[in-house]
Amino acid sequence: MTSGLKLVLITLPIAAIGAGILAFIVSNSAPPERIALAERASAVRVITAETYAITPAFVGFGLVAPARTFEAIAEVGGVVEYVNPALRDGHILPAGSVMLRLSSADFTLAIAQANANIRAAESRLAELAVSEANQHAALEIEREVLAVKATDLTRAETLFAAGTATLTARDNARAAHLAQRQKVQSIEGVLALFPTQRAVQNEQIAVYQSSLASAQLNLARIELTLPFTARVATHTIEIGQFLKAGQTAAILDGIDQAEVVVQVPLNDLRNLLPPDPSQSAFLSMDPTRMGDSLRGLGLTAQVRLRLGAEIVIWPAAIDRISNGIDPRTGTVGVVVRVDAAYGQAGDGNHPPLTKGMFVDVMLSAPPISGIVLPRSALHDGQVHIADADSRLRMLEARPQLVQGGIALFTDGIDAGSRVVLSTPSPVIEGLLLDLHPDNDLMPQLLAADAAR
Repeated sequence: MTSGLKLVLITLPIAAIGAGILAFIVSNSAPPERIALAERASAVRVITAETYAITPAFVGFGLVAPARTFEAIAEVGGVVEYVNPALRDGHILPAGSVMLRLSSADFTLAIAQANANIRAAESRLAELAVSEANQHAALEIEREVLAVKATDLTRAETLFAAGTATLTARDNARAAHLAQRQKVQSIEGVLALFPTQRAVQNEQIAVYQSSLASAQLNLARIELTLPFTARVATHTIEIGQFLKAGQTAAILDGIDQAEVVVQVPLNDLRNLLPPDPSQSAFLSMDPTRMGDSLRGLGLTAQVRLRLGAEIVIWPAAIDRISNGIDPRTGTVGVVVRVDAAYGQAGDGNHPPLTKGMFVDVMLSAPPISGIVLPRSALHDGQVHIADADSRLRMLEARPQLVQGGIALFTDGIDAGSRVVLSTPSPVIEGLLLDLHPDNDLMPQLLAADAAR
């Protein structure tokens, strides 16, 4: 059978039968069901905005140092003859304790020498007084002799003028008169020197008295006394050792107060300020005013020492701001003070707050009330909320406080608003949301903030 005949007898009938069956099925089948297009909601986690009171706080770290340190420096030199038996590293000495005493032999000798010099000078003054009295008496006698010589000279000149006396007699009388005048003048010159000699002796006595006072003062300096109760940090002297003037014998740390310097970033320091911007003017980098301003803001401090699972706490006070701001880190040193660091009693084993301890320092401000949200709810200065129709809205909001995992807002967000936590995709204003409340997140964040 030829191929043309196969096409006419077999292929074409089969194709016609298939076309008829398809036409029958299409004509008798139901029309396709129409599906209406609907908006699809994006699933998101939300919380309800509520008002809480949050305490602004900053936790830093630092090393404990004594508020006062006494460096025992010798004012005079000498051989050590006494050392307090308690002057050993780590021992506590009460105020007024004599730490060491030098030998007094050299200073006692200097006092005796000064007294002897004073007595010698006073004796010379008495001798001058006697000599002056003697010279006055001699002057009176010589003046009387001078008067006699003057009478003799007058008589000799009269007789020479009358021609009854020789020239030699007259000249002898004149020479005797001149010699007597010279004696009188000599005694008057000696008397004129007595006031100057007396002034010299008085000045010498003043010098000797100054030497005596210096020797007595040095004698009082042979004892080194502790001005306040302190703990011995180091000591370098023993009995029989020669201690030079200006040499440090011991260093002691006061135990009444301790200090901790904690470095605080300026941003965290600003978080401790009250919402009133007029009270934050001290942040104008004036360290002389920052300490007083901080104390006036009612800030409190705690020093905490971690001993395994136990935390020992000392109440502290903000004392001052350290010198300047670190230009590399932008931090300012806040100095906190702990009173009675050695004498505070605590529960159980409460160790003293000693030098070199690495401690936590928490600075706290008065509580602030406002809407508290998770920090993750912030999106470039915006907070996403769901409106009454469960659609996405974006609010411009600036937090008053960002601390740990939370952010506090005092305006811009109303209590009861449904805040979107997870970011929908895409982020479009008015996007329909499928809301899933997260009731566990805020209690966890608040508990973590309280634990700080």
